[in-house]
Amino acid sequence: MRRTARLLALIAGLCASALSTQAVAQKYPVRPVKIMVGFSAGGPVDVVARIIGDRLGAKLGQPFVVENRAGANGMIAAEGVAHAEADGYTVLACNSSTITLNKTLFKDIRYDPVSDFAPLTTVVSAPLVLVVNPENPKTANINTVADLVAAAKAAPGALAYGSGGNGNLAHLAMELLSQRAGIKMIHVPYRGGAASEVGILAQEVLAVFDPLSAVPLVKAGKLRALAVSSAERLPSLPDVPTVAEAGYPGFDLSFWVGFFMPKATPAPILETLHREIVAAAKDPTVEERLGSQGVVSVLSPADYAAKIAKETRELAEVVAAANIKAE
Repeated sequence: MRRTARLLALIAGLCASALSTQAVAQKYPVRPVKIMVGFSAGGPVDVVARIIGDRLGAKLGQPFVVENRAGANGMIAAEGVAHAEADGYTVLACNSSTITLNKTLFKDIRYDPVSDFAPLTTVVSAPLVLVVNPENPKTANINTVADLVAAAKAAPGALAYGSGGNGNLAHLAMELLSQRAGIKMIHVPYRGGAASEVGILAQEVLAVFDPLSAVPLVKAGKLRALAVSSAERLPSLPDVPTVAEAGYPGFDLSFWVGFFMPKATPAPILETLHREIVAAAKDPTVEERLGSQGVVSVLSPADYAAKIAKETRELAEVVAAANIKAE
């Protein structure tokens, strides 16, 4: 009898707990929600966070307030969310580097990208565009990835490429391509993607994995696009192949912005925010606003986790093989 009573009490407790969690989710949110961004106002992550936050606030009836804690390549904000109470009122908006790269590049990281966070979804993905300068005599006849690889093999260690900085995603993309193709090029780090773009236009370097800001220059004939770094072609450059299509299967590297919550956040709250963020991103009006930051791309939490695991593994291998150190 006592054993039966204890079992019934346990079952009753579990049911009460489940009902309590469900009730919390049904009421959520009952106060403002903080979206922490590890970068300055006006940058890609901040812009995406504010666009999505505005829509969430209108739909869920409570403000979603962006708080910028810039610094350390997004690590300050990520640490804050990792150690925040898992009650659904603290969200992290961050870029891919904060999750997939920082753990490899920095020794003093104080959060674990896997064990500390529950992934919600990506919102936008911004592929990189591999470009050369058609007015540069050294690249005038380079029209494909195969042409670039052949030129690099003909002059091992002599051709220079630019990026927005040491450990920058553009740097890693070129290193990944170089490792896959078996070539060696000289890396010229600039202070930011815009500066590397100036460098290729000034013929200081021969190739760059440029951000989407390169698209107007490609369409104007100032730069020639050889490939895009994503798994799918870029809608704005439909005739430009992917690196995978150019002969390197599985190559898929993009700058993405996504959302996370503390790992122990109740599942119903995670499900609510995932559903609402995806709905917001797919709304035509919101999608148009997000278009300036990349291609709208949403994932299930499971697919998001798998993407993170794949990119983290690949980038760690690139960093180790190229002996890349954080600046």
